[in-house]
Amino acid sequence: MLLPPGGGLQPALLKTLMDMKQIVFLLSAFLGSSLTATDYHSSRPITNNKRFSANAGPVGRVSIMIDKSDYELTVYDEEGWYATYPVVFGNNSLEDKKMEGDKNTPEGSFRITTKRVHDKWCRFLAIDYPTKESIEKFKRRKQNGEIPANAKIGGGIGIHGVWPHEDFVIDRYKNWTLGCISMKNEDVKDLYQYIGSGTQVTIRK
Repeated sequence: MLLPPGGGLQPALLKTLMDMKQIVFLLSAFLGSSLTATDYHSSRPITNNKRFSANAGPVGRVSIMIDKSDYELTVYDEEGWYATYPVVFGNNSLEDKKMEGDKNTPEGSFRITTKRVHDKWCRFLAIDYPTKESIEKFKRRKQNGEIPANAKIGGGIGIHGVWPHEDFVIDRYKNWTLGCISMKNEDVKDLYQYIGSGTQVTIRK
C-alpha cells in the first residue's frame, strides 16, 4: 500500500482500518466460541441412518446393540446392519450400573420385556434389568466393598424418548436420564414400530 506524503495514514483511512480489524476480531471470537460449544461430538452422527430397502422395515429377527462410548443405538436384522440412532444415557462417566440411584446405564445382555406409549417420554421399551448376570455383579461389588452393604440393585430401565420439544438434548449429547437410554421422539417412534418383546439388547461401553 502506498503511503501519503509524510509517511502517515489519513485519519479517515486509519479509522476505517481499525474498525475492520475490530470486526474481524469480534467475528473470530464469535466463531471460535460457537465451534467450542458445538464441536464436541462433531464426528458422530446426530441423525438416524437407515439401510435403503424396498421393504417397509427390517428383515426377520432383529437385535439391538447400544454403544455408550459412541452414543449410538444400532439395529441389526437378518441381512446385517439396518439402522443407527443417536442416544444419550444417565451419568457422563458412562460407567456400568452398580446400584439404585447411581444414574448409570447397565451393561450386559438383556431383552425387551414390554413396550407402551409413555405420557412423559413418548414411548417406553422396558428391558429385563436386573438379569441373573446383573445380580451376580451386584453381589460381587457388595462383597468387594465397592458399594454399600445396604445398597439396592434398582430397576425400571428402558429405552424411551425425551420431554416434548427437547430433542436438542440428543443433538448435544446431554446425559440426563436416571439410567435409561434416551432417543429423539421421532426415532423412538420409529423403533417402537418394529421392535417387539423378546428382542435382544446388548449394552456396552
